[in-house]
Amino acid sequence: MIVIIIALIVLLVLMYLMTSIKIVRQGYQYTIEHFGRFTTVAKPGFNFYPSFFYRVGKRVNMMEQVLDIPGQEIITKDNAMVAVDGVVFFQVLDSAKAAYEVSDLFLGIMQLSTTNLRTVMGSMDLDETLSKRDEINVRLLNVVDHATNPWGVKITRVEIKDIRPPTDIVNAMGRQMKAEREKRANILDAEGARASDILRAEGKKQSAILEAEGKREAAFREAEARERAAEAEAKATKLVSDAIEQGSAQAINYFVAQKYVDAVGKFASSPNAKTILFPVEATQLIGTLGGIGEIARDAIGRQQTTVPAAPPPPAKPPRGPFEKGGA
Repeated sequence: MIVIIIALIVLLVLMYLMTSIKIVRQGYQYTIEHFGRFTTVAKPGFNFYPSFFYRVGKRVNMMEQVLDIPGQEIITKDNAMVAVDGVVFFQVLDSAKAAYEVSDLFLGIMQLSTTNLRTVMGSMDLDETLSKRDEINVRLLNVVDHATNPWGVKITRVEIKDIRPPTDIVNAMGRQMKAEREKRANILDAEGARASDILRAEGKKQSAILEAEGKREAAFREAEARERAAEAEAKATKLVSDAIEQGSAQAINYFVAQKYVDAVGKFASSPNAKTILFPVEATQLIGTLGGIGEIARDAIGRQQTTVPAAPPPPAKPPRGPFEKGGA
């Protein structure tokens, strides 16, 4: 009988010890209460707190957690109705405050995020809510983190997942975007046409300048050619005049024959004349050509008289009686 009692006592002691040992997992902390009053926090690992005197109050998750903000409809500053939902990332830094400063931590963070989301987006226009998500996230983060600081919670991030404007507003925005893009396209087309016209006008200007310079150069060359031709004509006329003054009738015939031949050539090269009939005296033309020949012979004779005569070859000595090949 005594053995049975001792065994029961040992068993009760073992059971008491087993219930007094608290094994806390990594990433969690347990609040320990002494007769209902918070005393300490059990860290991850092995912890011993006598049963009946101490008990575990709250098991607090110390890892970073994610909380979805349910979708809700918000009226913006310009009276547009939009549907918004988001997500909140938070982490408990003080397990005692998270356990005893707020009755429901998750519900408190969700309500704070929802109300402040309405406040922030309600103070902005629709265009701002659609284009300034980063600003909305920062403002929400600052407000919610400041509000949850007494709870021992750190709000690490607040993100807006989706903003859904009404269908009619979406259609109007689509038409506005299309009109804006068409406007930009028309502006680009106009700028391209203007640039093309400017380049075309610049090209015509350069072409006109080059053409004018070419005409000026051609006129200069033509004038120079006419001047040289006139100088040559004047020189030829002077030579003929000098010959006439010296009494040479052949010079007159040469001058008249040259003009006569030029006139006949112009008649023959006329594009409007197929057949030319005019009296030509062959004897006069032959006489004129003969005069030209006489002028040429006189000129050649004068050249020969001006050239000194070559000395006669030396006389050969008389051959002797013994040389062969006698005359």
